[in-house]
Amino acid sequence: MLFPASGTGSSLPRHEQAPAHGDRPIPRSRPAPPVREPAVPARYVQASIDDLGTPLAGTTFVVVDLETTGGSPKDSAITEIGAVKVRGGEVLGEFQTLVDPGCEVPPYISVLTGITTAMVATAPRIGAVLPAFLEFARGAVLVAHNAPFDLGFLRAACEQTGTAWPAAASVDTAVLARRLLSRDEVPNCKLATLAPYFSATTSPCHRALDDARATVDVLHGLFERLGPLGVTSLEELHGLTRQVDPVRRTKRHLADGVPSGPGVYVFRGPRDEPLYVGTSNDLRTRVRSYFSSGEQRSRMTEMVALAQRIEAVSCAHDLEAAVRELRLIAEHKPRYNRRSRFPERALWLRLTDEHFPRLSTVRRVRPGAGVFLGPFADRRAADMATAAIHEALPLRQCTTRLSPRVPTSTCALFGMGRCGAPCAGHQSVEEYARIAAVLRAAVDGDPTALVQPLLGRVDRLSAEHRFEDAGVLRDRVAVLVRAVRRRQRLQSLAAVPELAIARPDGEGGWALSIVRRGRLVAAGCAPRGTSVRDTLAGLRATAETTPDDDGELAATVDETELVMRWMEKPGTRLVEVTGTLACVAPGTGGLSGFLARVEAGRALRDPFADGRQLGTRSRPERVTGGSPAVGGGGVPPLASPT
Repeated sequence: MLFPASGTGSSLPRHEQAPAHGDRPIPRSRPAPPVREPAVPARYVQASIDDLGTPLAGTTFVVVDLETTGGSPKDSAITEIGAVKVRGGEVLGEFQTLVDPGCEVPPYISVLTGITTAMVATAPRIGAVLPAFLEFARGAVLVAHNAPFDLGFLRAACEQTGTAWPAAASVDTAVLARRLLSRDEVPNCKLATLAPYFSATTSPCHRALDDARATVDVLHGLFERLGPLGVTSLEELHGLTRQVDPVRRTKRHLADGVPSGPGVYVFRGPRDEPLYVGTSNDLRTRVRSYFSSGEQRSRMTEMVALAQRIEAVSCAHDLEAAVRELRLIAEHKPRYNRRSRFPERALWLRLTDEHFPRLSTVRRVRPGAGVFLGPFADRRAADMATAAIHEALPLRQCTTRLSPRVPTSTCALFGMGRCGAPCAGHQSVEEYARIAAVLRAAVDGDPTALVQPLLGRVDRLSAEHRFEDAGVLRDRVAVLVRAVRRRQRLQSLAAVPELAIARPDGEGGWALSIVRRGRLVAAGCAPRGTSVRDTLAGLRATAETTPDDDGELAATVDETELVMRWMEKPGTRLVEVTGTLACVAPGTGGLSGFLARVEAGRALRDPFADGRQLGTRSRPERVTGGSPAVGGGGVPPLASPT
């Protein structure tokens, strides 16, 4: 439909004007601002469904109120349910029933509500009432005054009876009244105060149906206040019920030129520097959410306050958008992005290329410089994998470069049986090479010889009731196995010179991607009725070129893993392959059950347990005279007795 960009509300077509219902009309659509230059004719723009939202005039509301035996669903129960269904200012139906709470009604509740134990003795139990009420409220927006109380009791009743709670939207008239009314108008936002203020036809009296009827009149009275604010949709109503930072709301105009569809958005600051980079399948909706109450992160509020403009880059599909986001974050390192800012900080374990190789933690993978395992997100994970390898293999841990012709002295690891002492000539180059070959074989294909001795030791420690030691070793093995699996998956894609993949776009067409050694070099779409092969030929002609480093990744690890996840989604088709796309065998497939058990064990851990490690001080503060030294952080002196 076409909406005029200027003029008053009377210029709307008749079928677009909201009808009045009694003396409380549903708010009409906000008219556009008047034109400052009368000589310019009115422009008509195409309004989208996202702009309109769900109109309040066509939304069905079920206003519900409960009477209970107490204030908490943990130790109280429902005694009465009353509900009124309304749409467009018209009452469509009512629901009312007493409920047997299964216990006596406290005397003070009887005095407050007038509901006694004798009244509910013959009433149905909540298990028989809930299905009827949920059917009455199906497809409607639930409304209550102090909604957490009423909806909390209903949810608890559903859990107790095994009834599924519907995923329905809700509106709290108490919160809405706090947003729309000032203290000069009403001293508080209680239902007993709002009902006479809005001239409700029913006075609240702590009976469910009467209170629900009064809440309906309060809801319609509050709706009258929404028109001047331009709130005409259910989505805008939900945004109004939560506090929005005023600075953020005033910058909503920054999202005016953002298109719909998949892509990347960049918030830019006063010096046009990137503040934050994000991605979405619907750019317009996602960017607009930063200026609503849906965004509650404090750092995002700070970022929006600094932003001066928003740059949007439309993409062919979600994979291209995610890849562009990664590249922009890695290039500009925006201050408000937390993830993927420093891909160069990833850690790898390298088996050095020398006569007696050892493990070394590095940040770069250099072709031909040895065997690399990883990447690891942090130093702790790399150290755990290193410890697991040293538990399984007697690799040397010294950092000096050894010569097979110049022996040196041994270290304590030789006496502990943790090293074969190649430094002292107790191990030849060939004997040591057979030990290092176990790690090479694990990284390249089969980790069984490396991992099975460790798993056997975990079982022995458990049998000896040394559960803490067994748990530590188990976690180290899990980190090692995950690193091997990750490396093998990356290597399988790095060995493919070119790969063309397609996914259904949901509209009868195909989303296409061309990948070269793990790097996305071209992306496009083949709409329904067009040739996929011809589209791929055009993409290939304009695709990005990559260096000729056979067998090495042409992109960051994060980008390659994005491509792999996109490939593994259901419905993905492999169109063309240059080279061989295959996983190593047997790989880590036989250890999938072990990893699943580790993850299941983590899920059973106490979520409130303090998992932080106790740190130690290398130089404790010196305490003299019962007080810490100046500048120290020691224990304060004890208070002297009085």
